Amino acid sequence: MRLWLVTMRLGGGSMSARASIRHCVARYAAALVCSAVFGCLGTNTKADESGVSFWLPGFFGSLAAAPQQPGWALTSVYYHTSVSAGADVARAREFQIGRIPVTATAIASASVNARADMGFALPTYTFATPVLGGQLTLGAVGIYGRVDTSLQGSVTGAFATPLGTLPFSRFDTIADSVTGFGDVWPIATLRWNNGVHNYMTYITGDIPVGAYDSTRMSNIGIGHGAIDAGAGYTYLNPQTGHEFSGVLGFTYNFANQSTQYQNGVDMHFDWGASQFLSKQVLIGAVGYVYTELGCDSGSGDRVGCFQSQVVGAGPQLGFIIPLTSETQGYLNLKSYWEFANQNRPAGWNGWVTFVISPAEKTPSTAPRRILTK
Repeated sequence: MRLWLVTMRLGGGSMSARASIRHCVARYAAALVCSAVFGCLGTNTKADESGVSFWLPGFFGSLAAAPQQPGWALTSVYYHTSVSAGADVARAREFQIGRIPVTATAIASASVNARADMGFALPTYTFATPVLGGQLTLGAVGIYGRVDTSLQGSVTGAFATPLGTLPFSRFDTIADSVTGFGDVWPIATLRWNNGVHNYMTYITGDIPVGAYDSTRMSNIGIGHGAIDAGAGYTYLNPQTGHEFSGVLGFTYNFANQSTQYQNGVDMHFDWGASQFLSKQVLIGAVGYVYTELGCDSGSGDRVGCFQSQVVGAGPQLGFIIPLTSETQGYLNLKSYWEFANQNRPAGWNGWVTFVISPAEKTPSTAPRRILTK
């Protein structure tokens, strides 16, 4: 579930506005990217197989490609999401958990509702030595939380038997929940800076070790591995404090060995825009477009192509918090409202993210040279 925070230091009164914003941007970028990472792990509310995907739209946000301060950083996130879906997802979920036999065809007139509350921890390390001319950051996401899911409605269809088809009709009320650890997400990014233009590339993936059971409605893990990679751009004008970022990526999903189901290739575009109101406060907007390019497949696919899509947008607000002479904190609040969904739940999600990272190093004043005769 599957989040993207600031680690910036804005200098003292002698620093110009231009330099002040430039110094804070590196840490702000790190903060927003980390919050995006965390959001990605709320797997019960997403797409593809039964409405669940590896990628969480909104993974990246403002200043995604801006450089970061070298050293260790730690991001923690509280993530909440509440979504619902109609007959398309309800029917797919009934097939997945085995409520509809393999030999049956069915039509559902039902709905699915899900709620997730998650806590995430993302330690990262940014290297001072350039790699391929860029700045390398490595990290991994850990997750712990609770997911609640319910399905209610009617299902009609027919069983295939040696003597012909046997019709059936019933009303289902199904609900369960799970509390535990989620999958592990390693992540690596490379960033380059050229004045107001910033570029980045990233690669991440899913190690499926989280709480997952294909016969259960609620899961924290997704039950299969995945690889996701892409590239992004950030425009930042330190003189005005204007910023805009966009990141385009693609996900390749491996087959779920428990269900013999394989999600198609996903494409996603995340964007963010922000404006510094002062050295400590910024406001902005975030959004995403997600669509599945390839069809789902595998011997366990009982619902056909099942391509999914969703669009989302919302506000963000950030506060820079000095901690010590060596560390900086950043608190970020953001939320998304989803619409234009297809074969996928939609609703809203909110993130509260706090980042601790190295503060900007202030060069010490060189000692005055004493001249003697």
